[in-house]
Amino acid sequence: MLSNALIFLIIALIAGALGFFAVAGIAATIAKICFVVFLVIFLVSFISGRRSAV
Repeated sequence: MLSNALIFLIIALIAGALGFFAVAGIAATIAKICFVVFLVIFLVSFISGRRSAV
């Protein structure tokens, strides 16, 4: 999931450098959404992994 966010970030940077503003905006939005989803899943798995099986 994080690798997908990084790929979209790279696409957004390249598109922005080349002047494709619509493509850069869409790719940046997808990268932000993927990063937030990854962060939420990571936090949930980190918290649930800490619980002991009693």
